[in-house]
Parts: sequence; structure tokens; C-alpha cells
Amino acid sequence: MDLNAIRAERMKWMEWKNIAPLREALNALPDFRAEISPENTVTLRNGGEIDTAELEKVARMMMPWRKGPFDLFGLLIDTEWRSDMKYNFLRPHFDLHGKKVADIGCNNGYYMFRFLEDAPAKMVGFDPSALFKTQFDLINRFAQTKIVYELLGVEHLPYYEEKFDVIFCLGVLYHRSDPVAMLKALRQGLAEGGEVYLDTFIIDGDDPVALCPSESYSKISNVYFVPTLKALENWCIRAGFKEFEVLGTVVTTPDEQRKTDWIESQSLEDFLDPADNSKTVEGYPAPKRGYVRIKKG
Repeated sequence: MDLNAIRAERMKWMEWKNIAPLREALNALPDFRAEISPENTVTLRNGGEIDTAELEKVARMMMPWRKGPFDLFGLLIDTEWRSDMKYNFLRPHFDLHGKKVADIGCNNGYYMFRFLEDAPAKMVGFDPSALFKTQFDLINRFAQTKIVYELLGVEHLPYYEEKFDVIFCLGVLYHRSDPVAMLKALRQGLAEGGEVYLDTFIIDGDDPVALCPSESYSKISNVYFVPTLKALENWCIRAGFKEFEVLGTVVTTPDEQRKTDWIESQSLEDFLDPADNSKTVEGYPAPKRGYVRIKKG
């Protein structure tokens, strides 16, 4: 697979009529290095003068903002997801110091900006979204980190030029119609002894089975399988992983996912049965996530 040819083709996406004006507005902003604080709200401060009203105008052109939050020189981007809650749940379980790290489905890079506190040797984000890449570029225009953002997907990971010590794959697996094939791709992207931190929708139960929504799950059309933890473990075994550790399970609540004026669309409260919040509008069990660590061995 010629990744350079794929990269070149996908960079043309920045010229799409819905993305090009965003890139133009981004490039018109001041260019200086700011201080970045990788805390619950990723914060940029100091470094130069900036018109926050103009900054807000540009940031709002890039809506919807899903992952965050961010504070850009006093401008709070209150994203749909309180991604800090997921990060803080996982934080006790990993140490990235001096390691090569990949974030699959990295969105706007929120987690990678948080990972800076561990001083990894290298960070690479994989996400084929031109919009999310543009959001990342807005933050990194001022943070000026060495994070690499690739407009690539998990299917390109086996062919990537480097192998990774740690891979994060958060909220991606249920979007793939062949979850075992995706897990195999993650394994192929690991260095020897590497590990993957994975989270995905799950259903309760002890049997190795999975829910297969007919049209949508929680109003998400591209959710294909929602497994029990035992089914997820079996998928990982089929993919060649040697160790499977459950770090915990978390029910998604409106504290973590909610509508804000930075998305202009529906969110969790609209996805649940108004008469019974333990169910989605389709009648399936409400969103619950399993967090696991799997190792190549």
C-alpha cells in the first residue's frame, strides 16, 4: 500500500468547498507559540496578541466540536463530550513516557494534547476527517507541538512506517462492520510487547453474544455490533491478542455527553427513550462503555 499516494490524495480534501473557507480563515489568524496546559480543559495562554472575537468566529466556522473542552486565550469551547472524564478514568492505567503512541480516531487531538503531560517520544493521530484535522490545526497553530496528524484510518495502520508501543482506540470499534479485522489491524500496528487501550459500547451479559442493530443504535446509523465483554474478549483472542484486562465499565450520562452551543445538533438526551432512560429511542439498552487493555504478548 502506497501511503504517500494516499496522503497526497487526502490532502486535497482541504480544498473541498466546505473546508477551504475554514482553512483560509485559519491561515489568516496570528501565528505565534503559546503556553499549553494539558489539563481537564486544554488551555492556551500567552505568547502573542489575538482578537478573541475573531478567534471565536473562526472556531465557530469549524463546528461541530465533539471532543474537548478547550480554553483558547479565554475563549471556552464547551464541546459536546466532556472528554476529560474518559481521560481521567484511563489516566491511572498508563504511562507514556518515552514511548511511541498512536491515537486511532483522534478527532481534534484532545487526548493527544492531554498525553503531553507524559512526554511521549512521539505521538501520531489517525483520523480521515478534514474537519477534525482543521480543528486540530487551529489548536496546534498556537500550541506548536510535534504531534503528527495523519488523514488515515485504522486500515492503514499495518502499513504505517512505524510500530507503536501504545495505541489508543476510543469509541471506534462499534463503527466498523468487521470488528475482528479492525482488532487485527491494531495488533499489526503494535511493536513487540505493545498494548492497546480500547473503549467501545457494550451490553450486559455473561454469554459471548453481540447486539446487531437493524438500522441505528442511539440514533447512530453506523453502529454495527455492541458486544458483551465476553464477546469482546473472544474477538480480541481471534485477532491474536494474548492478554485481555477489563479496566471498568461506565454508563454514559448527560454529565459526559450533552448538547452545547458548539454543536448545533442533537445529543444524548435526544438519543434515549424519554419514558425510560435505560433504553435508546430504538428500544435497545442505553449506551454503556467497556474499557479494556489488550496486549500483543
